[in-house]
Amino acid sequence: HLLFFLLFVGPFNCFASYSRATELFYSLNEGLPAGVLIGSLARDLRLPMASGQHPASLQPPLSFTLASHGLGGQYVQLDNRSGELHTSSVEIDREALCVESNGATIFGDSAAVSSSSSSPESCLLLLDVLVLPQEYFRLVKVKIAIRDVNDNAPRFPVPHIRLSVPENAPVNTRLAIEHPALDPDMGTNGVQTYRLRDNYGVFTLDVEENENGERTPYLIVMGALDRETQDEYVTVIVAEDGGTPPLVGSATLTIGISDINDNCPQFNDSQLNITLYGNSSLGTHVATVHAVDVDLGSNAQITYSYSQKVSQSSRDLFHLNESTGAITLSTKVDGDTPKLHRLIILGNGPGCIPAVITVLVTIIKVMMRPPEVIPRFIANEVEGVVYLKELEPINTPIAFFTIKDPDEKYKVSCYLDGDGPFRLSPYKPYNNEYLLETTKPLDFETQQLYEISVVAWNSEGFHVKKVVKVQVLDDNDNSPVFSEQLIELSIEENNVPNAFLTKLHATDADSGERGQISYFLGPDAPSYFALDKTTGVLTVSTQLDREEKEKYRYTVKAVDSGFPPRESIATVTITVLDKNDNSPRFINKDFSFFVPENFPGFGEIGVISVTDADAGQNGWVALSVLNGSDIFVIDTGKGVLRAKVSLDREQQSSYVLWIEAVDGGDPALSSTAKITILLLDINDNPPLVLFPQSNMSYLLVLPSTLPGSPITEVYAVDKDTGMNAVIAYSIIGRRGPRPESFRIDPKTGNITLEESLMQNDYGLYRLLVKVSDHGYPEPLHSTVMVNLFVNDTVSNESYIESLLRKEPDISVEEKQPQISIEPTHKKMESTSCMPTLVALSIISLGSIALVTGMGIYICLRKGKKHHRADENLEVQIPLNGRINLHMLEKKPMEISNI
Repeated sequence: HLLFFLLFVGPFNCFASYSRATELFYSLNEGLPAGVLIGSLARDLRLPMASGQHPASLQPPLSFTLASHGLGGQYVQLDNRSGELHTSSVEIDREALCVESNGATIFGDSAAVSSSSSSPESCLLLLDVLVLPQEYFRLVKVKIAIRDVNDNAPRFPVPHIRLSVPENAPVNTRLAIEHPALDPDMGTNGVQTYRLRDNYGVFTLDVEENENGERTPYLIVMGALDRETQDEYVTVIVAEDGGTPPLVGSATLTIGISDINDNCPQFNDSQLNITLYGNSSLGTHVATVHAVDVDLGSNAQITYSYSQKVSQSSRDLFHLNESTGAITLSTKVDGDTPKLHRLIILGNGPGCIPAVITVLVTIIKVMMRPPEVIPRFIANEVEGVVYLKELEPINTPIAFFTIKDPDEKYKVSCYLDGDGPFRLSPYKPYNNEYLLETTKPLDFETQQLYEISVVAWNSEGFHVKKVVKVQVLDDNDNSPVFSEQLIELSIEENNVPNAFLTKLHATDADSGERGQISYFLGPDAPSYFALDKTTGVLTVSTQLDREEKEKYRYTVKAVDSGFPPRESIATVTITVLDKNDNSPRFINKDFSFFVPENFPGFGEIGVISVTDADAGQNGWVALSVLNGSDIFVIDTGKGVLRAKVSLDREQQSSYVLWIEAVDGGDPALSSTAKITILLLDINDNPPLVLFPQSNMSYLLVLPSTLPGSPITEVYAVDKDTGMNAVIAYSIIGRRGPRPESFRIDPKTGNITLEESLMQNDYGLYRLLVKVSDHGYPEPLHSTVMVNLFVNDTVSNESYIESLLRKEPDISVEEKQPQISIEPTHKKMESTSCMPTLVALSIISLGSIALVTGMGIYICLRKGKKHHRADENLEVQIPLNGRINLHMLEKKPMEISNI
């Protein structure tokens, strides 16, 4: 048992010696991002791994673990090895998470946390951290205070605050505003001050703070108020917190001024003078008095009464309505009734001294009864007003009037008094009956109301009037009228969508609905125009393009609301004004002109066609040459391209120009085009003979030269092109012992020996060679003299030179050289082949005999030639000591130039 006790108690004694509870306190701001270091538990607890007291090999690894992953654990990240505590990706919002509890705001893992050590504004995050292994076991209580930041603006609970102030409120009256602003932030970040944007010079604000720290704004009256002058003040109340920078919130504050009975009734006049006939009937209206009180509600209620100074007889004769102030005749006037009555009337208001007005009524006694006018209305009549439609026909009856004398003693007559198209005439066969009727149609637009009187008088001159009012009723007899029948408008192109064009205006002389006008587009109006039915505002919903359409013309209608409706039509013309929105446009981007060379200077090479869709100055186009302006010029108005000088194809065969077109807009727009000028060749260059280089040069031709061997060539070039440069060679003149022995190839200019040279053929041969092109319309040619000296050697050069200096007597042949430019196909004649075969056989035999003879001749001379070779060696070298390399390249012949 002892052993078991020691085994059991021993480890726990060790554990108890090392274990203890520790508390760490940190603080951080709310709203921090993830990864912010809160603190290092190992360092702050001074654990061995942090202090380095034990070697790393002997120190057991420490482990840090959250005791639970409750509410607080989601806001932090704990490194299990280092013990570093960081913020997590879940942002801490102090106002959303903290719960008020005994002056401290606490949330976390622990169920019971004391807040005595925290300030009343604290918001604590509580964590329990276990430190392992067992020999270092600790339970660490981590308290993290969340500091408030100013991330919330003050906010009033209602957007509109209404406050009532009596108009008799004295200066410095304080009225609490029952809806103060709220700010979830704490301390100085909460609401600190209030202010009014407009105090009207009679209000200010003050703030009172209670024992709980709540701030309540108070409205203070700083000046006199009068509801009758201004009954309401509307301003904005602004709440501001103490953060840096401060945040504000606002609400509308309406200050209503409540009425008090500070005004009494008042009459506009102090006395009224009334005349009353003695024969007036009971209930006759005498007068109405009216007083005014500018207060409201019950404070403005007025009652009317007679003053005590009014006699009882006057009170009995005239009745006064207490509410309306109307005075009426209440008893019959007789001979004993006083002629003058002074009625003193009081206007009574609550708590006020009565207002006083005097009504003097003078009664005129009448000894006889006046004539009577009794109407019987035919037309519609209400309370003495007759209603007639306009355009009623002439002689429309209105009423019958019966005129009589109640005493039947006097003759009574009557007439119509007043202006208007009316007539009062006796209605026969009855006596004293009169008919009132119209004399012409009535027009509501001319006059709506007529007031006429039927006057009756007796022979004693006593007059009685019966007033008749005629109200003309409107009919839909007028169409709407546009202020302009032709509405001319203009708008720049590329307008903004829904651009305003104009506001149409039409009037209708009719009244009521009959005069209400609606506007409509005509059927010819494009769909992108819109007309507001009520206002008449005309708009265009899309961009207009002048280049697409410059003029618009369509109709609009104005329609009234009568039945049936009437309408009128106007024409709208819209001119789209030009804007410089189009660049000049060349008909082609690339122009090519073919011009014969040697074209005269300032001649017309071609026309550059360019257009600009814009109008006016915007469509004016100026052309200029961007390159080559020293040679070419362009006519801006006509677009004609010219060369300042004559052009030579042999110097330059083509030109590439860039032409710029610039319009006259502001800013100007431009475009460019490429111009290619190709010079057409004309036959303006004769063939140029390059070889032989002189008419005085000659070539030694050995007599042993075989027939068909090339002797020399004539080489020429032509600077022209095409057919103008196709060269043909021909011999047009010959001189020599047997000049037909040489032939020239018309295509290549090669001169060959046609026949074997004999003893008699020795000597100087002069061939006049014509070098001709195939130009059109006239071919050009050059001539060169080809000198051939047939001999074994040149023994006497001076003799040859003298022969060359003599003018050769050569007759020129007119035969033109014939060369084939293109292959041609000759048509074979359908004749017999026999003559041809016979001729070919003879020619073949002759050729064989000729070749045999030439071979024998050559063999006989060969020995003699070798015998003389040594002494004639120097004759084969040209006299000028130089060899023509061109000739040596072509054929191994000897040549001498003189």
